Amino acid sequence: MQDAQVSVGINVLRLFFEASFFVQIIVIGLLGASILCWTIIFDKWYFLRRLQRSINSFETLFWSGLSLDEIAENETLRKDNPMSLMFLSAMQEWKQENRGIDLVSRVERTMNVVLQRETEQMDSRMDILASIGSASPFVGLLGTVWGIMTSFTSIAAVKQISLTVVAPGIAEALLATALGLFAAIPATIAYNKIAADIDVMQARFHGFIGAFVAILSRHIKE
Repeated sequence: MQDAQVSVGINVLRLFFEASFFVQIIVIGLLGASILCWTIIFDKWYFLRRLQRSINSFETLFWSGLSLDEIAENETLRKDNPMSLMFLSAMQEWKQENRGIDLVSRVERTMNVVLQRETEQMDSRMDILASIGSASPFVGLLGTVWGIMTSFTSIAAVKQISLTVVAPGIAEALLATALGLFAAIPATIAYNKIAADIDVMQARFHGFIGAFVAILSRHIKE
């Protein structure tokens, strides 16, 4: 079994080095796209996991029964997530001297501005994942078409059909197709999963804005 695995690895390398220059460029590009894809996936996974813990900690503090001023002055308040940043921005707006009757709308607008800025950070490089997931199969298909063209060109040159003539071009085609799928499949799955997680977080953020505005309205009436 081990010998078979080594043989397959050697064959793949041989396919690459024996491929045409154009197919080699496609293979290198797809490998680079795959490496970039997995780098983004692991980075997003760590970022969202850390963000989730930070949001949970803030929500525990916010709903602990402390007053808004006590929460804002709490030393355990972490300022590395959109929810706590929205809260601090809202408290800063609330403490302005020119409160006026439109205070609630100003606070809500301030929180939405912070949320929009933080959402852009959460969505960063998602377009790269989407591009890799959608474009890689077509790039691999381009290598497939080129490999088939190479096969037919070889057949025409020797004026005979044999496995020896056809196999190299077909192998190039299959290598490019496989690498295209290898890059596209995890990129597409990861994009859908990460996008869904971000949507859930955004729903929590909007829910927090509504809850804070309701609390603020009660404070104003008092």
